Amino acid sequence: MTSLLQLPTAELLGRAAARRDALFGTRVTYSPKVFVPLTTLCRDRCGYCTFAESPRTARAPYMTPEEVLAVARQGAAAGCHEALFTLGEAPELRYPEARAWLDAHGHASTVSYLAEVAGLVLEETGLLPHANAGALAGEELALLRTVSASQGMMLESLRPDLAAHRGAPDKEPARRLATLDAAGRLRIPFTTGILVGIGEDEADRLEAVEAIARSHAEHGHVQEVIVQNFLPKPGTAMRDAPPARHEDHVRAIALARLVLPDDVRVQAPPNLSAPEELAGLLAAGIDDWGGVSPVTRDHVNPERPWPSLDVLRGATEAAGHQLAPRLTIHPHLAADPGRWLDPALRFPVLDRADAELLGRDDPGALWPERHQDAANVGTGAEVVQVGRRSTAWFSGAGVDPVPVRAGTAAIGGPVREVLDGVRLGQEVGADELLALFTARGGEVAAVAEVADEVRRRVAGDEVTFVVNRNINYTNVCTYRCTFCGFSKGPLSLNLRGKPYLLTLEEVAERSAEAAALGATEVCLQGGIHPSFDGNFYVDVARAVHERVPGMHIHGFTALEVLEGSRRLGEPLADYLRRLQDAGLRSLPGTAAEILDDEVRAVLCPDKVTTEEWLEVHRQAHAVGLRSNVTMMFGSVEHPRHWVTHLLRTRALQRETGGFTEFVGLPFVHMAAPVYLKRAARRGPTWRETVLVHAVARIAYASDIRNVQASWVKLGPVGARQLLAAGVNDLGGTLMDENISRAAGASHGQGLTPADLADIARDAGRPLRQRTTLYGEVPAAAPVA
Repeated sequence: MTSLLQLPTAELLGRAAARRDALFGTRVTYSPKVFVPLTTLCRDRCGYCTFAESPRTARAPYMTPEEVLAVARQGAAAGCHEALFTLGEAPELRYPEARAWLDAHGHASTVSYLAEVAGLVLEETGLLPHANAGALAGEELALLRTVSASQGMMLESLRPDLAAHRGAPDKEPARRLATLDAAGRLRIPFTTGILVGIGEDEADRLEAVEAIARSHAEHGHVQEVIVQNFLPKPGTAMRDAPPARHEDHVRAIALARLVLPDDVRVQAPPNLSAPEELAGLLAAGIDDWGGVSPVTRDHVNPERPWPSLDVLRGATEAAGHQLAPRLTIHPHLAADPGRWLDPALRFPVLDRADAELLGRDDPGALWPERHQDAANVGTGAEVVQVGRRSTAWFSGAGVDPVPVRAGTAAIGGPVREVLDGVRLGQEVGADELLALFTARGGEVAAVAEVADEVRRRVAGDEVTFVVNRNINYTNVCTYRCTFCGFSKGPLSLNLRGKPYLLTLEEVAERSAEAAALGATEVCLQGGIHPSFDGNFYVDVARAVHERVPGMHIHGFTALEVLEGSRRLGEPLADYLRRLQDAGLRSLPGTAAEILDDEVRAVLCPDKVTTEEWLEVHRQAHAVGLRSNVTMMFGSVEHPRHWVTHLLRTRALQRETGGFTEFVGLPFVHMAAPVYLKRAARRGPTWRETVLVHAVARIAYASDIRNVQASWVKLGPVGARQLLAAGVNDLGGTLMDENISRAAGASHGQGLTPADLADIARDAGRPLRQRTTLYGEVPAAAPVA
């Protein structure tokens, strides 16, 4: 690696930037955080530090728990994800005042107190603590692991004779390396780094980076390396030393990127460089800006304020990159929580994560949800949230999403390449679809724009809808889908209202009522009742058809159909024909959830498999029944699973041609058992919701002509926004929609045609009432 030192700066930076682009594409991350300076007392006296104080100048030996929580609550209200605890090292070993304060508060050490307040922050605000407590022994690191999602310690330099470290016993290189390796043995996601310009030379920097690489090679725990430039500060021993040269800094960044393993991120603090120098840091190969706070200052460098997010985003996009928030633990480690996280941290990380295990990016407060069982409330949501309410957007939550933002500069990278290919008529495969799902920042708007171009070409400008009624004939179910807040079994008698089973007459009467109100479709779905023998579904379809012969019966999921045929021992095709003879005309695509058995093992382990779902729809199409494709997203799956779902259903459509539409169903988390058991995310982010609909439009193109937005889960404002992202259908008016409401959705049980017309009009599009199969409705009244 010493040959790298001989490279001219331009070549060194070029190689590093190319490697960064190959590893991470256009994405540059940052951590929205609050800075918690728990104590400014420190037993070390580093020659460049203004953070450390003495008891004479410090306001108090330690922040109180109330002061810590006040800062953390500000951060949670501002949408932060991280609480960065920075503190002096072992002040109790130097200052009696620190020792006395800890004794008075029942703590043997500063680290013990840090663990207490970090746990409070985690419990009360949901912010993920990152403990930056310096050189620690293994037992101290292990204690902090129980309350922090990650930890950190700057290695700075391995050169032992630096004047900057005189009087700083904790900066002794062997002690720092021992801490780094101990963190690895304890499987702690770790941040470390080097300090450029404190008397070392470039060979010293390379030596330090190589030592970090060796430790990571053994343990796999170093998630990011900070390459920080020295700036002299008044009042320090190094106040007259020159600042690190910009060229030295960017060369050190490039060396780090070229020497460190692929899964280690490289970071440079944006507030320690002038705004015009940020582009140079990106050109040197960084892929992360570190923690940036909208609430608190950088207490280590108080004279250097954080750049605003707009400034940081502008500089990032101007350099051809896209900004994305992350968590304190990086995604590749968060993906293996059994190895890298204490059990107490696994759900808090998941709760703030998006589908890529980066930080949720909807603006607004994100508080931990606490629930209590409510009284019997029929078919509505029965688990009631208590405490602070989040203000960020969630599926079904009643908060309007913020529109996706167009970029300030032209986009490039893999997303641009795929979109250019789509415009040229090229087919998208798995790699291309996955690239589109990684879109961030201005890339999201670009994906939506191309999806809308495809929509215009394939489906025109009309927005369609059907007047329909949902009839959920029973909420009793023998299956245990972990996402379902609607179905009821013997163990849920006090949770989801009274068990019910409508009679055939009640189903027929509700269908007649729907017809009188102008409905052309009834959608029949329910739980798998233990008393059903398979003929029940035939009888229900016949009862509706005989009462309202002209009504389109859209009913029975793949699970209901397969279960019915099995209970009768009847071949599936024969059973489907009997349903068809009784009046059934199409099947809903629900029960698909995610068509990947890895995900289904979590969400619906006793339900139909991927192959069974596909086979039911294959045979339904073969006997002349149409159906649709649904995808419930945002719970436990990841973008690669979305890709599998889209490609499997596209392949079946090319085989049969029987699907009428794709319907994206954002997971509603509030009363879903899998969320209440702390095993799922809070549904998709709005960015992910836009991308699922837009990418589905691009994936299916002319194979499936229609893409539908579920206003029940999105709300009217969300549905309108998706009309600019490839969507051409608003689904049904949905009289008596119960299933989403039972999971906690709050957007109501029905919209009128006039409501849907308002949505389309706001999007600048005409609205047309359709039949279930997208035909013309005879003598349909004009929509006001």
